[in-house]
Amino acid sequence: MEINKMLAQEFSIRQEQVDNTVALLDEGMTIPFVARYRKEETGSLDDQVIRELFDRLTYLRNLEKRKEEVSNTITEQGKMTDDIAAAIEKAVTLVEVEDIYRPYKPKRKTRASVAREKGLEPLAELIMAQAENTDPNAEAEAFISEEKGVEDAAAAVQGAMDIIAEDVSDNAELRKKLREAYNKSGKISSSAAAEDADVVYKNYFEYSEGVEKTAGHRVLALDRGEKEGALKVSISVPEGMGEEICKAQYVQNDSACGKLVAAACEDSFTRLIAPSVEREIRAELSQNAQEGAIKVFSSNLRQLLMAPPVKNTVTLGLDPGYAHGCKCAVVDETGKVLDTTIVYLTQSERRREEAKKQLSGMIKKYNVTTIAIGNGTASRETEEFTADMIRGMEGGVSYMVVSEAGASVYSASKLAAEEFPDYDVSLRSAVSIARRLQDPLAELVKIDPKAIGVGQYQHDMPKARMDDALKGVVEDCVNSVGVDVNTASYSLLSYIAGINSAVAKNIVLYREENGAFTDRKQLLKVKKLGAKAYEQCAGFLRVPEAKNPFDNTGIHPESYAAAKALLDKCGIDESEVGNTEKLTEAMKNIDLSALAKELDTGLPTLTDIVKELEKPGRDPRDELPPPLMRSGDVMELKDLTPGMELMGTVRNVIDFGAFVDIGVHEDGLVHISQISDKFIKHPLEVVKVGDVVKVWVLDVDMERGRVSLTMLDPSKPAAPKPERKRGGKDKKKQQNKRDNRNISESLGSNLGGIQIRRRKS
Repeated sequence: MEINKMLAQEFSIRQEQVDNTVALLDEGMTIPFVARYRKEETGSLDDQVIRELFDRLTYLRNLEKRKEEVSNTITEQGKMTDDIAAAIEKAVTLVEVEDIYRPYKPKRKTRASVAREKGLEPLAELIMAQAENTDPNAEAEAFISEEKGVEDAAAAVQGAMDIIAEDVSDNAELRKKLREAYNKSGKISSSAAAEDADVVYKNYFEYSEGVEKTAGHRVLALDRGEKEGALKVSISVPEGMGEEICKAQYVQNDSACGKLVAAACEDSFTRLIAPSVEREIRAELSQNAQEGAIKVFSSNLRQLLMAPPVKNTVTLGLDPGYAHGCKCAVVDETGKVLDTTIVYLTQSERRREEAKKQLSGMIKKYNVTTIAIGNGTASRETEEFTADMIRGMEGGVSYMVVSEAGASVYSASKLAAEEFPDYDVSLRSAVSIARRLQDPLAELVKIDPKAIGVGQYQHDMPKARMDDALKGVVEDCVNSVGVDVNTASYSLLSYIAGINSAVAKNIVLYREENGAFTDRKQLLKVKKLGAKAYEQCAGFLRVPEAKNPFDNTGIHPESYAAAKALLDKCGIDESEVGNTEKLTEAMKNIDLSALAKELDTGLPTLTDIVKELEKPGRDPRDELPPPLMRSGDVMELKDLTPGMELMGTVRNVIDFGAFVDIGVHEDGLVHISQISDKFIKHPLEVVKVGDVVKVWVLDVDMERGRVSLTMLDPSKPAAPKPERKRGGKDKKKQQNKRDNRNISESLGSNLGGIQIRRRKS
């Protein structure tokens, strides 16, 4: 298998791009470094594509390794043929390879192996020949042996049929056909496992759907229900279909032997093949659903981490609570804690007024301009209190409700204890909430990504695969932004390309012992940070205090000479780096392509250098729309009416829709059918976590506390529906019905870990 050639075809990119990218990764270079500083070699592939390419490369290499192992084993057994070798070479999945290997795989004791030990294989071969004049019972007489345990002809025939059944089961080509039949015609069904089965799964007590049509989130719900003992799940094909496929492969005629082969095929399918193929199909469905869920989680996490920071503001973080009060922390523009306190907002009017006086005083004393409110218990009351308080002030203060998912995990962690040894666990949460608004990326990297809660069924995913995927997302985000080497925590530094946790701690230790870094070269003095690590990490670490202005940009040290030559060509001194207007004007007279050749530098690299010189230390998040801050009245569900237009923030995106924070008690759901007037396969095609969107209220269910929203402007005429063919079914409508059936399940029970942003009171 020419792996690189296959990758080029699958990813629709040039062979040269694949060859170069694979070579760079094999040299031990990190994905962020390759994506950012080797664009000439990769053809400017971004980090996400390179990561996907690397995952596929790993799979294909494992496939090649397994092919070699299977081929060697069969050869050692002396059973290798040209046909088997060709089949192994042709296989494109691990499942196909295992099917080929099945007949040669050491087996535990089976009915067929016992029959073979009794010497019945020649009888099985005779019956399989299906000669019309052969009497199998008469032929079986010759195999009767008291010594071998073959009592009579019937026992001999049965043993031969057991051998035939196992041979049928081991046929790789047949299994492939049956898997196709299960995928095309099979149905996945479920029922209650017991009379007292958890009603959370009631929508699956009488459930049946085509295998091909089953959405990933339903597969995961079935898996969880079965795991918890609430559901019995099965996959089947129409009655008789599997047996007929087997018989079509083996039965040659209606002779006595042919009838025995037919019976053996039926036994093989029922006893051996069906349970095995069902497990394989279930495993494939689960794996695909898990990969889909991991992709959704990764996309949501990427958007959350890359949310625009609220910079240069003194922030008050509020961690709401009832009995234990509302924990408060004021942090300055750099995230340094200035003050903390606990106030009580819900116990009495007197205490409420005391809290208002105390917090107003803190806001004025420290010039607080933004307030971050955690969305947990008592968030509703805290939001009402905050809105009322800032209305009574002179203005200039706004607030935002932020997700506090994982804040308690962080505040009780060893990292938080090291960072805030003098603060109570609850006060650490308030600090984390404030910092999440100031810089989501810097704060959220301290928390296990799975605890952040922007996905579906994340706790059911394979841990290793989930951890790898999420670590890759965090790594890409951190490196795309870059970090200040003099202020970054070691948890943030550990995600920089080429730096592990130990080296990150050494960087922090070095600056504590020697003071702030004054240039990038000092990094080479850090313990365990060698030349290779320096090459990988240097471009992503910023040194704002450096004399060399290039050290505070994303320009890699290997390109400093090219950057200096570019400035000289423009007639600009290094001290003027960041003078966008002057550089832009000078660039009008420069042909970058020609200059790239002159400097022996790639055009993509030179283009990136220009961007960095225009805005040193630039943050790609600054180019995104700012988060939606609030300062007005707080609404309740009863204030909402159908048709009302609102602005909201997307908090979570799942397979069948998106949850939007519109400033009321619960986030509203925009079903996938209400996101776009064009057909979309997934909500992520249109919306992402953190997007500020305009929505209209469709329905308010006061009893269950649910809000249905639409992103389709009701004032505009609906797009014409496609004409349905006579006698056909509107598939999209049917799919929406199935999805709607699961909405109530997900909303009502938070089934499968779908995080519904409820600010509980």
